[in-house]
Amino acid sequence: MIGAGIDAGSRSIKAVLCDADQGRVMASGIADQGVEQQRLATDLFERVLREAHVERDQIAGIVATGYGRNRVPFAHTTITEITCHAQGVFHLAPDARTVIEVGGQDSKVIWLEAQGRVRDFEMNDRCAAGTGRFLEVVAARLGVDLPTLGDLSRASLQPALISSTCVVFAETEIIGLLAEGIARADIAAGVQTAIATRVAVMAGRALSLPVYFTGGVALQPGMVQALEQALSCPVRVPPQPQFTGALGAAILATRLRH
Repeated sequence: MIGAGIDAGSRSIKAVLCDADQGRVMASGIADQGVEQQRLATDLFERVLREAHVERDQIAGIVATGYGRNRVPFAHTTITEITCHAQGVFHLAPDARTVIEVGGQDSKVIWLEAQGRVRDFEMNDRCAAGTGRFLEVVAARLGVDLPTLGDLSRASLQPALISSTCVVFAETEIIGLLAEGIARADIAAGVQTAIATRVAVMAGRALSLPVYFTGGVALQPGMVQALEQALSCPVRVPPQPQFTGALGAAILATRLRH
C-alpha cells in the first residue's frame, strides 16, 4: 500500500511516497513555494511519481499538511503539521519524546506519548523572530546565503546579544551591531542563540528526553549546538529533517479509508 504526503510549507513544498508494506520511502522531492501553489504542488507530486515509477491510481491515499495544506487540490484530506511531524519523527526515531520543529514562519515544541501520539504542544506563529524567516532576513542583511550563514556562526568567538522579539526590530538591531563593528560571525551566532532561546521558553521545564530537532532549520550548521545550550540537553536530528512532515503525512495516508 502506497501513501503520499504533501507538506505545503510557507517557504517550500515537500512530497514523499511511502510504501507501508515495506516500511520504506519510495521517493521524495522538494520545491520552492510560490504564488501558484496548486500548480507547484501538482508538478512536484507528478515528478515524485515519475521518479518512483508509480501511477497515480496506485496511491492508496494522499494527505496534505503544512501552512498551505488547504490549497493542495488532489489531496484526499488534510492533517495538521503537529500530527504529521510527530508521526514522521516517530517513524524514524521511535524513542523520541519531544520534537522541536522550526519552520519558515512558525516554531513548535511537541511532546509525544510512547506510541508516537501527540500528548501536548506549544506553538509560536505570532512573530518571525523565532523562525527560518528570521535566518533568511539576517542572511540577506549580512550578504550571505543560508548555508554560509550557518558556517559563519561556527567562527564566532562571542555571540552577539539579539534582544528584540520582533524580526523587524531585530533587523534594526543587527544593522546597529554592524555599524558598531561587531563581527558577522558573532551576529550569525547571536541570531541562532536568540531562536534557540525562544524555543527553550516554549519548552519550559517540561522537556522529555530524547529531544529531536526537525524542519529545514535543523539543517543549519550551529543550530543544534545553540539548541543544546539553550535546553541544557542533547538534541538529535533525524535523517532528512526537512521531510519529516511530508513523511508523517504519507504514513497517515496509508491508513485512510475512502
